[in-house]
Amino acid sequence: MPSLEEKLESLPSRPGVYLMRDRDGKVIYVGKAKDLRARVRAYFRSGDGRSHIQFLVRRVEDMETLVTANEKEALILENNLIKQYKPRYNIRLKDDKSYLSIKVTTRHPWPRIFATRKIVKDGNRYFGPFSSAIAARETLDIIEKYFLLRTCTDYNFKNRARPCLQYQIRRCLGPCVLPVDSREYQEQVRQAILFIEGKRQELVGELRRKMKEKADGLEFEAAAKIRDQIQAVERTVERQRMVSHWGTDQDIFGLYREGGFIEVQVLFVRQGKLTGNQSYSLEDLEFSDEEVVEALLTQFYQGDRFIPDEILLPVELGDREVRQEYLGERKGRSVSLLSPQRGDKRQLVEMAMQNARQSFFERHDQEKERERMLVELKDKLRLKQYPQRIECFDISTIHGSHAVGSMVTFFNGEPDKKRYRHYRIRTVDADSGGDDFAMMYEVLKRRFSRGLGEGDLPDLVVVDGGKGQLTMALTAMNELEVGGVDAVALAKMRVESSPRSPEIHRTEERVFLPGQSNPIVLKRNSNALFLLQRVRDEAHRFAITYHKKVRTRQTLYSALDRIPGIGGARKRALLRAFGSIKRIEEASLEDLLKVPSINERTAQEILQSLKPRSP
Repeated sequence: MPSLEEKLESLPSRPGVYLMRDRDGKVIYVGKAKDLRARVRAYFRSGDGRSHIQFLVRRVEDMETLVTANEKEALILENNLIKQYKPRYNIRLKDDKSYLSIKVTTRHPWPRIFATRKIVKDGNRYFGPFSSAIAARETLDIIEKYFLLRTCTDYNFKNRARPCLQYQIRRCLGPCVLPVDSREYQEQVRQAILFIEGKRQELVGELRRKMKEKADGLEFEAAAKIRDQIQAVERTVERQRMVSHWGTDQDIFGLYREGGFIEVQVLFVRQGKLTGNQSYSLEDLEFSDEEVVEALLTQFYQGDRFIPDEILLPVELGDREVRQEYLGERKGRSVSLLSPQRGDKRQLVEMAMQNARQSFFERHDQEKERERMLVELKDKLRLKQYPQRIECFDISTIHGSHAVGSMVTFFNGEPDKKRYRHYRIRTVDADSGGDDFAMMYEVLKRRFSRGLGEGDLPDLVVVDGGKGQLTMALTAMNELEVGGVDAVALAKMRVESSPRSPEIHRTEERVFLPGQSNPIVLKRNSNALFLLQRVRDEAHRFAITYHKKVRTRQTLYSALDRIPGIGGARKRALLRAFGSIKRIEEASLEDLLKVPSINERTAQEILQSLKPRSP
């Protein structure tokens, strides 16, 4: 196998993509070049002074190149390889699933419009992501009120027998069971998409013409509905700021940096009006501004994201013409990438840069505030270490039945939902009425048994409860010889009322510490108490949500468990066919016989067991 030096000597002077690998063969950087030989050799021969590049080059043990026919193909291949390998040293945007997008199920004959955080290549249309969940919800609320499209899932749509409440309150045309004109429905979908895309003026013009047609035809009720649509759209338009008199669709990128800390702000302008924005924070990067913007553009316009007519940038790109051609092919018409130096368009770029600067300082102020909060928590609770990662545990049960535990994780004072975990209680007998202490012991022991094996431990453990729950947590940690982890318990406030006093007194929330009989009472409005309460309340919410889910599932199955001849396969078949016990109760003998594996005898058993008996 040729060495790295030999590969550098034999590089071709052609467009392509290069992959740098570390000693384990893992891809740590992917780049594209118009001239592979000149570009790659520059990393190793020209003494690039950036510390980021020097550190990268020191880790490179092997390299692979892929030659392409032209620079545009190299751009497309680079994009695909970055998505495939997720290299450590490439700029990566924050995952879009943290933002809301709007999905239109265009592949369905009766499309549905709803919010989602998951974008997949399924042939449907996606809009967004929206940096403001409130703005996305407002958009969907207007669509639901005035465009009369279905909101039910495909499963409910397929199995519905009569119109739902949405139809009754005139928010849906009821295509699930009523003879709705598909052309009329598709027209409503098309107009809703115009509204989402921000083409409100075009939409208002269409609606006005349609309203006039209905009024001329003496269909005054239909004209009134369209009038309400127009008013809702116009109210939305009035709240938007006009930033361009050309009425074009634009994305405007602004960049602000302090050393390796970079903030990027993208402003979305649709038909000359500012409709939204999105920001990205990048850290520990010493790429040039041009390289940062190139990497952002490569990832920003992935998938089904809307591509505007103009993209305004704060720097000039070396591959501008290639990117214009690539984005234009995807859009279906020409796209302009501009880096204006003067005039109105330069003012728009400067506005985006000012927003990036403001976002940068707001973000870092929040980080400093969270750091102060964690330092205060460390001091007040006399913790051994800085509580960068906090895990909180809670138990949810009703008299010991359906008992579950929850674990939530906060990193640097903010929820880290990827690390949330549920636990089904295994060792505590539900018939005994439940033992909260034993349940807490089980959950903590399972958590730390796995954590020790994976080297994955928190800085601070918080348990919901008092001295007993804390004792169980410490017992589990001591048995497993877990060291270097602090543990505390947070007890809820209690209500103390005297029958002779009209006033109700509430005790303060108390924090129990290991080896200390009396709890600490933090000031009611202190930052430390606020953080502990937030962590505890999130663990409680997470536990309650899972407990309800488990209880509902088991209640659903318990009704079927009483029926002779109904095993696991038949339970699943019945629930897939009807969706709920209530629907099964309402089913006729003929309906039950349509379910796979249900014969006449079993169907009769179901009817006798589930049908309510007459008094």
